[in-house]
Amino acid sequence: KQWYQRRVAITAGEKLMLASMFHSLFAISSKISPIEGSSGIQQLITDEFSLDCFQTITGVKFFVIVDHKQTACEPLLHRIYELYTDFVLKNPFYLIDMPIRCDLFDQNLKRVIEQVERASAYSSATLA
Repeated sequence: KQWYQRRVAITAGEKLMLASMFHSLFAISSKISPIEGSSGIQQLITDEFSLDCFQTITGVKFFVIVDHKQTACEPLLHRIYELYTDFVLKNPFYLIDMPIRCDLFDQNLKRVIEQVERASAYSSATLA
């Protein structure tokens, strides 16, 4: 079965818990890193999934959880950041550090994710 294409719905509380947990791990990793000036976790790879993170200059973190076979998440994270700056930060009703409630951002994010999924499915089919 192709589990990577099935999205699991999580509640707002679960999203908050996941983000809080990742933020804590990110902060701890940047403090204990042997590399001075480390920016924290950029990629976490497991047998089941890969978690990739992009932190902006202002400290906003974007992360994606993908199938561990998925590669090149950095362009996706940068594209999500572009959408964020175009549709969220330019929204006069958006308050920094508040949940994002912007239909244009949601619509464009969905389109980008669908493009990535189609490209991934295509590359998997050509490799098989």
